[in-house]
Amino acid sequence: MRIVTVGDNCMDVYQSTGEAYPGGNPVNVAVYLTELGADTAYIGWVGTDRYGEIMVRAIQEKGVDTSRVSAKEGTTAVTYVEMAGSERKLGDYEEGVMSGFSLSPEDLRFTESFQLVHSAIWGHADRYYPFFKEKGLLTSFDFADKLDHELVTTLAPYVDYPFLSYTQDDEHIRNLMREIKARGPRIVVATLGDNGSLAYDGVQFYKHGIVEVEVVDTLGAGDSFIAGFIYGTLSGLPVDKCLEQGAQRAAKTISYFAAW
Repeated sequence: MRIVTVGDNCMDVYQSTGEAYPGGNPVNVAVYLTELGADTAYIGWVGTDRYGEIMVRAIQEKGVDTSRVSAKEGTTAVTYVEMAGSERKLGDYEEGVMSGFSLSPEDLRFTESFQLVHSAIWGHADRYYPFFKEKGLLTSFDFADKLDHELVTTLAPYVDYPFLSYTQDDEHIRNLMREIKARGPRIVVATLGDNGSLAYDGVQFYKHGIVEVEVVDTLGAGDSFIAGFIYGTLSGLPVDKCLEQGAQRAAKTISYFAAW
């Protein structure tokens, strides 16, 4: 199972302590998939600062291929995090060198050797999804909670597994999932926080609850769910079992501090 993730990375800086931890959706998904047993690579840009060195070293130590990570003159992206109990609140985001991110011809050729490519709403990789589909890659994309973003509509034909973030199982999210599915994806998935998750394959909806654990830090929960679902899908599991695997992986992540 070979998966490449593309796009944003950032250092999650906890303002109360000043501690900084590597993160960003594509980075997190790659790390979690590696832990599950997949062969992964990450393509992105870091700055020439100390955070850039920390980011690359940390990803490498987790077993993710970083051969296509580039250091660009400037600063690595930073997200400031505040804790409210076990809930993390994301503050200011400084995009740094990732604001100009693009894939080189060599990067694009590199992606062709993988089974699936994953990116996210802030990753600046959406323009390459027609290329990925043309080359026969499976694709996944995290739209997060940006349900009104134009990419939800325009990118859907090129995404096999779109992921959405919402709060509850209601007609609004179900109708949106139906609309997205009609544009071409194989399975549309929505995480619903404490209300579990929902998937739609064009025939029926599948619903799964959460795995009850003591919550330490919710950072990375959605990303780890995505990794669990993708791993299950590529392993040939049915949709309900993929939701279950996503929930189990998310439960593991929220039981410790930081994303990984």
